[in-house]
Amino acid sequence: MSRIGKKPINLPAGVTVDVSAHNVVTVKGPKGTLTQDVNPDITVAVEGNQIVVTRPTESKRHKSLHGLYRSLLNNMVIGVSDGYKKELELVGVGYKATNQGQILELALGYSHNIFFALPDSISLKTETPKGKNPLVTLEGIDKELIGQVAAKIKSLRKVEPYKGKGVRFVGEIVRRKAGKTAGKK
Repeated sequence: MSRIGKKPINLPAGVTVDVSAHNVVTVKGPKGTLTQDVNPDITVAVEGNQIVVTRPTESKRHKSLHGLYRSLLNNMVIGVSDGYKKELELVGVGYKATNQGQILELALGYSHNIFFALPDSISLKTETPKGKNPLVTLEGIDKELIGQVAAKIKSLRKVEPYKGKGVRFVGEIVRRKAGKTAGKK
């Protein structure tokens, strides 16, 4: 991870970074504001239009923290400038997705519908194109939160390997298995 940590993070136009005395980094951009606590061993400095992350020693722990915090800060910069987007598709007969505000209603083949409340920082859009699978689109600035919510929705009906039914990311390749074969007579 230390090779990743050595690379400076370029700041796009309109993004500002503040580092407090307690090593709390705040990134502000056109889409919003994100904060991250950084380990006291790791130093974060803003030099011109770049963020530089440095470590005190070459120990294994410091090397791994160095790469971790550089990646987290880079994800924050990308989030407040461009944002993140995840698309899920529901594959299966009768699978539906609708939303009312921040509440996602899913019909996934169970005896009941599932109501899923999303955090306010994530915007939700559902669509059902004619002749295609229903789509759920999640957008926001926090990469970790979007990934967590998408994984939770996906876990409500995991993709099974025989028919390929379930909730999956758009473009995700599902490894299929062959079914049972007829016995010999």
